Amino acid sequence: MVDWSLAASTAAFLVRGGPQVPREEAEAAVAGLRELTVEAEGHVRELTGLGLDLPLLPGEVVDRPGWVRSAASGLDALTGRALPAAQGGPLGPILASGAGVQTGVVLAFLASRVLGQYDPFGGPEKTGQLLLVAPNVVAAQRAMDVSAHDFRLWVCLHECTHRLQFTAVPWLRDYFADEVERLVAGLAGRDADGLSDLVGKLPDVIKQAGRGRFGGGLVDLLQSPAERAVLDRLLALSTLLEGHADYVMDAVGPRVVPSVDTIRSRFTARRKGGGPFDRLLRALLGIDAKIRQYEEGAKFTRYVVDEVGMAGFNAVWTSPNTLPTRAEITDPAAWVRRLHG
Repeated sequence: MVDWSLAASTAAFLVRGGPQVPREEAEAAVAGLRELTVEAEGHVRELTGLGLDLPLLPGEVVDRPGWVRSAASGLDALTGRALPAAQGGPLGPILASGAGVQTGVVLAFLASRVLGQYDPFGGPEKTGQLLLVAPNVVAAQRAMDVSAHDFRLWVCLHECTHRLQFTAVPWLRDYFADEVERLVAGLAGRDADGLSDLVGKLPDVIKQAGRGRFGGGLVDLLQSPAERAVLDRLLALSTLLEGHADYVMDAVGPRVVPSVDTIRSRFTARRKGGGPFDRLLRALLGIDAKIRQYEEGAKFTRYVVDEVGMAGFNAVWTSPNTLPTRAEITDPAAWVRRLHG
């Protein structure tokens, strides 16, 4: 469906280079981020109890084109399971090239905003890779006028939580990949009428976004009855993962990030900012929906930890059956009753 190599080269060509930083400052930022990933993960393990027996490893610090290449590679590895190379017929390469260019434009837009990520399907052996995007971290820190050290550590706390979620929970990576495989295979199998229906709904999504009525972005177009159950599970899992990471970064913060309250308030305001064009693109890409995921997932995590403690919350990682449903994300008491009686 997508020529990921073309997507990566398109995005790398379009993406801006980032803020101008003196060489010494840039080198210090890169070295500091790499070292802080080790420190941050130690703090996360202490709070959550996850991965205590795993080796502490540094993350990889990249520029924007580096993030693009890694993101495209990880997405290729993830979606490739559902889309064998033989699929698509004689027009397959042409369609894949068109999708590759379009995806490259999206990746270029995201590459100037992503601070970091853990990709469970990235890295040389596709076993997982923690990335920090140095120019974006520096640009965000400057824009918010906060402590460079505190902000970098705060970002690392979030991304290291994601790494632990996948490395300390053995079944999570395959579960996530299997669910994505089901969803993508269903979309790839749509007939011409189904694809036409998707395209036909796109103008309404754009109109709603232009009026400030931001829904789930393009993902709202991908909800046929057959796909809904899979999509619900993926959204519930994504909300849990993002909210848990947000909860952890703030819970650890007061001990090791003295200016955490200032950083959180300014970062939350920054998440919701941007001009009309920026907000439109964010809505179409589902970024505004993702911001709501952070908030809902953090509320779920906070409620459960307050009720049953961190050990009780960690029951969520027992198996796919103990993950919260979308309904339970907004009603955490229901999850507590189901798991703890």
